[in-house]
Amino acid sequence: MDMYRAFLAIIISFVILVGYQYLFMKPSVEHPAPQQQAQDAETAPQVSTEPAAGQPVVAVPVVPAVETVQADPTARDIQVDTPLYTAVFSEQGGGLKSFVLKEYRKEKKGDTSPMELVQTSQPAELPMLFSLQGDTPGGLLRFRADREQVTLGPGDGPARLTLTATLAGQVEVVRTLNFDPETYLIEDTYQLRNVTSAPVMVQPAVLLHNRPFLHKNAASRYMFSGPVALVNGELSEVKGKKLLDGPRTIDGSVSWAAYEDNYFITAVLPEPGLGSTVKMSIAGETVRTVVGSGSLSLDPAAEKKLTYAVYFGPKKLSFLKAVGHDLARAINFGWFDVLAKPMLWLLNFFHAYIGNYGVAIILLTILIKGVFWPITQKGMKSMKNMQKLQPKVARLKEKFKDDPQKMNQEMMALYKTYKVNPLGCCLPMLLQIPFFFALYKVLLMSIELRHAPFMLWINDLSAPDRLWIGFDIPYLHGIPVLTLLMGASMFLQQKMTPTTADPTQARIMQMLPIIFTFMFLNFASGLVLYWFVNNLLSILQQQIINRQTKS
Repeated sequence: MDMYRAFLAIIISFVILVGYQYLFMKPSVEHPAPQQQAQDAETAPQVSTEPAAGQPVVAVPVVPAVETVQADPTARDIQVDTPLYTAVFSEQGGGLKSFVLKEYRKEKKGDTSPMELVQTSQPAELPMLFSLQGDTPGGLLRFRADREQVTLGPGDGPARLTLTATLAGQVEVVRTLNFDPETYLIEDTYQLRNVTSAPVMVQPAVLLHNRPFLHKNAASRYMFSGPVALVNGELSEVKGKKLLDGPRTIDGSVSWAAYEDNYFITAVLPEPGLGSTVKMSIAGETVRTVVGSGSLSLDPAAEKKLTYAVYFGPKKLSFLKAVGHDLARAINFGWFDVLAKPMLWLLNFFHAYIGNYGVAIILLTILIKGVFWPITQKGMKSMKNMQKLQPKVARLKEKFKDDPQKMNQEMMALYKTYKVNPLGCCLPMLLQIPFFFALYKVLLMSIELRHAPFMLWINDLSAPDRLWIGFDIPYLHGIPVLTLLMGASMFLQQKMTPTTADPTQARIMQMLPIIFTFMFLNFASGLVLYWFVNNLLSILQQQIINRQTKS
């Protein structure tokens, strides 16, 4: 059996896996036509403590649905300014009207605005609304803030914003927001107090409303974007089109619920034991994610404290780990997670000393190549030895062409005599495949590469490389210099690599540099840079082997 077919199968498998994603997968961001979703009649799970026997229970009355609530012109906007972000809370509902990340921009161009995480404007569709009627809230709480502005500078301590409201004359709500100038995490605490003479039943819930953060983003076009939750230790990512069939409810212990894209996330993190259900629904482009706590009975004059944390910011692994609540699992590299996260750590390690992510990618590529250098060396030598045996193998095939079993026996004996392992040329490639795909995911998904410059015309490692030449080129809009160099290096590497393939297989292999070049045209330049450097190192290694075998 020609072992080169195994190598060919590996390469073609890669082409199919990456090419399918590139050519045929739809973007994960769904933009369904606007439509009104049917209300789900299911009641939130009951987790309350029953009131004493004989005592009447008064449910908080449901007022008109939030969708019909008009903007209150008397409600003030409360601005919170920190070194990391500027947030604007509305006294009407207490939702976020704006959350701008100061260290990130929408586009690479310097004149573009900072990154805005709130894409909705209607009072009833703002993120971070608080409800006492579960996932079908009535009306918006009318808060009154103790100040109009909170400003924090570098080195300042945490600051507090207090908002108070009373719902239907029955439940007093005191909301306390704690801000820290060194983190995107906000502590969000609610103190509930029954101000009536009878028990009151409420269903506390925090509501997130989101739309896609970026409608056009080449680097994250084919990655997941939508609502996600970690419940009972299981990560659930729900695409928008699945919600068109109806709301989705996940019951259990809620670690967090969020809306995310490739680079940013808005998340609600209830204190342990508080969140008991997550409900996701969609109307038009707006996704609603509700973190509910079931039903709660408040005795007369009784108080109940509910604590949440809120994270609006970048999906940077070090930041998410510092938050806790297993929020770091929002960065999901899939099957290759166990390999990808150490590679991401190494990438940041190199960047900490070099200050350039392009150089960090080169150093990481060299490190990975160095680790696999010995086994790759053996594989290349085995391929070279297999090539030398091809005349003898051809004679055996001709001699025993009518007896395949005898031909295989003679070929195995031939390999044993010349101490050639037919699997030796393929095993190194098989061992490297998981590491390659892990790095592929890291370079595709890491926010560290977003808008990160390398050198010359490559000023964004998360975007395709294009050299502007003064006029627009249809489809390309510039010359993909790095991608073309990558294709040329792959062609040169293929010419230098020994082959045991028959003419048909050889012609297929000759097409691979063209196929890869075409596929990589719109890939992030960071990924192209890795592949190019890896090709150059493989060429160097093959040249060393060729010289050793001649001497």
